[in-house]
Amino acid sequence: VPVFLFVAAPYIRRYVAGGRCKSTARLEGKVVIITGANTGIGKETARDLARRGKVIIACRDTAKAEAAASEIRAETGNQEVIAKKLDLADTKSIREFAERFLAEEKELHILINNAGVMLCPYSKTADGFEMQLGVNHLGHFLLTFLLLERLKQCAPARIVNVSSLAHHGGRIRFHDLHGEKSYNRGLAYCHSKLANVLFTRELARRLQGKFQRQEGFTANALHPGSVYSDLVRHSFVMTWLWKIFSFFLKTPCEGAQTSIYCAVAEELESVTGQYFSDCQPAYVSPRGRDDETAKKLWSVSCELLGIQWD
Repeated sequence: VPVFLFVAAPYIRRYVAGGRCKSTARLEGKVVIITGANTGIGKETARDLARRGKVIIACRDTAKAEAAASEIRAETGNQEVIAKKLDLADTKSIREFAERFLAEEKELHILINNAGVMLCPYSKTADGFEMQLGVNHLGHFLLTFLLLERLKQCAPARIVNVSSLAHHGGRIRFHDLHGEKSYNRGLAYCHSKLANVLFTRELARRLQGKFQRQEGFTANALHPGSVYSDLVRHSFVMTWLWKIFSFFLKTPCEGAQTSIYCAVAEELESVTGQYFSDCQPAYVSPRGRDDETAKKLWSVSCELLGIQWD
């Protein structure tokens, strides 16, 4: 068995690594925002895109964000890698980030909604939303809303939402959206990732209805794969399992490939409302294809955030 494992190891690793983004597309003159890009797949996505164009790392922890930006600037030679503060658990911070960005930057071509929390104990955001739904869905929903006009003006433009295979285990519990009646940290994560898929689907439908398809204004979601990162830090058991089975998990660089693919691949210029994994289309759960739920979630999200998004 040890000999077999030694021989098979490279093949197992190649299988685990999954698809790679092969696009060499340049992003000169283009601006990218990546949320939560100070660590994990967000940082690796920023590292790759910084070799192509201007990247803004939007994170809650400004010290870690600046450290990541500094490292990427030194490695790529691109001085246009900028760290900015964004706390997705606070709508005030989201509005401040958007206001500053719109005042300082005249263009935005790619928005990658990457940041997320996973398996955290029950808690609420500054606005009283259940933390995982609040950060993973509502925070990005509001950020996208606030930046949409700038993206429109700069079309072709892309919105990339990092979801998860976990969306298969989710459902939108409108009767208890914030888990006040019952809360399971694993299921709450699944619910928030399903919300990402439904948001992407409804956003793409609305964009297609209002803008010419040839403009290339698209919104897609993705599953990065099972990645060895600190996303599971809130669960001792998952942290322990992640360390034991790290050989069978993607590295953050491997996990970033589908995000990069959705952001730059030339063949996706007019592809919208889709869900990808390993740089190819992937199966979406029946709940993730429910247009009525997607429309209702959109309406409820607008109500919770106090915005009108028609």
